[in-house]
Amino acid sequence: MTNELAGRTALITGASRGIGLAIAHRYVEAGARVVISSRRPQNLDEALATFVHSTKVRAIAAHVGSREEADRLVAATIEQFGSLDVLVNNAATNPNFGPLVDITDSQMQKTYEVNQASVVTHSAAAWHQWMGEHGGVIINIASIGGLGPEPGLGWYGVTKAAVIHLTKQLAWELAPHVRVNAIAPGLVKTELARGLWEEHEEAIASRIPLRRLGETDDIAAMALMLASDASSWMTGQVLVIDGGTTNQPTGGVS
Repeated sequence: MTNELAGRTALITGASRGIGLAIAHRYVEAGARVVISSRRPQNLDEALATFVHSTKVRAIAAHVGSREEADRLVAATIEQFGSLDVLVNNAATNPNFGPLVDITDSQMQKTYEVNQASVVTHSAAAWHQWMGEHGGVIINIASIGGLGPEPGLGWYGVTKAAVIHLTKQLAWELAPHVRVNAIAPGLVKTELARGLWEEHEEAIASRIPLRRLGETDDIAAMALMLASDASSWMTGQVLVIDGGTTNQPTGGVS
């Protein structure tokens, strides 16, 4: 146990598994009180069972794509623990894989609501209900897909590019009371990304400079730093954690 976040309360969306759950464990180990949220109560119950120090953790089901639910979730967090010091906008979805010209309206709308609009609605709720007066930290989970094109993941990448811009915009608007930063992971071994790596992990890893895919705790460790005073003079930044995927020679000769 450490004490980087002692006395602080964190709310993490999309936290019943994967990166969100790993961040929750890191925060609890660092002394924080944590609310994990997801849409399905059963998944949250299973996640809650993974915590030894369960008195510091609450699970609240909410639909991340709804502004009303965002307001309710933030209010419930403050009611449970008396504050909201750290918000992690982690929830994401990707119902489409293929060319942008073939995506349906419903797929576009769902991805927009969960990946992009939820960053605004949850940040707004946190600001108006607590952080505007008391200060705090917002961490957005983006993706290297928001930095450039990727086959089959066009609309997902568009929404993550928006998250990157939202991070910079919110950091400017909410300073100096609230720090806002983002993490852009590469391919991490999560359930959401399983279809991208499960049958090709070795081949994919061979093309990454550090020769492995990401683990959820790789991202959680950085989320802890961003939530702590170690990053107290840092806002509006996007930290890429991808094993070197985006740092490779272009192959061109001039």
